[in-house]
Amino acid sequence: MAQPLSHNVRGILLMVLATALLTSQTVFVRILLESLHPFQIAFLRSAIGVLLMMPFLLRTGWAPLKTNHLGLMVFRGGFNAVAMILYFFALALLPIAEVSALTFTTPLFLAVLAIPFLGEKIGPRRIASLVIGFTGALIIIRPGFEVINVGVFYTLGSAAAWAVAVVAIKLVSRNESSLTITIYGLFFLSVFALGPAITVWKWPSLEVWGWLFAIAATGTTGQIVFAQSMKNADASLVMPFDFTKLIWASLFGFFIFAEIPEIWTYIGGAIIFASATYFTYRERNIGKPVPAVANE
Repeated sequence: MAQPLSHNVRGILLMVLATALLTSQTVFVRILLESLHPFQIAFLRSAIGVLLMMPFLLRTGWAPLKTNHLGLMVFRGGFNAVAMILYFFALALLPIAEVSALTFTTPLFLAVLAIPFLGEKIGPRRIASLVIGFTGALIIIRPGFEVINVGVFYTLGSAAAWAVAVVAIKLVSRNESSLTITIYGLFFLSVFALGPAITVWKWPSLEVWGWLFAIAATGTTGQIVFAQSMKNADASLVMPFDFTKLIWASLFGFFIFAEIPEIWTYIGGAIIFASATYFTYRERNIGKPVPAVANE
């Protein structure tokens, strides 16, 4: 008789599954960019996400919609919209693996933002991890050695905007449930993305609707599996496996889009991820809860 999996092993497997789902969403977006503008994809992805959350509301009632932090919810939704739209623009211009590697800078931006917004102090170890992490980004970009693709700025802008949204999530999570935060996040993301989407609107075909639902389903499921992974095992154990995003991105990019990332993408991505992981591990060891970061 097979032995049940331990919580740690289950957490690791769920993290790997989450990265596969979130990277699959990225692949579907890249495919859909040939048919729809990023503005419209961002709106429809979030709007469908709201619809997918309706069964939870029907089961739990309307209580999750009660909040005392509506302003922060709106603030978070605005930056979430910026992060998603910039991310989709980046996908149209860069190899998937390079976008994936650069998004590992999100915890580094979060570490910087936590100083003014959350009142956290910056010490020599945090400074060192930030310097090392952003050096990894420079290795990927290599300014001065080649012309910098504008997609790099879109990706870094997306990571920074998502870090701001995570700060807002950290503030409201002290008093609000994950379900409340998720529902309002998707709703206000839809609201902020609607205006830009209208300017480029065209009615999706039946096939495009299928891709849109695939994007929403893999993205929403990936977020849920990611959260469950964090519940099953300590973040310091499972977060290193978030690096499998780069592996999935490389495999999907190669077999679906014939993309071959440069070695600098892997070197820089590894440095960024190692720096961010060290920061997360150390902060948890000294008793500071660092929110898990699963963008897209």
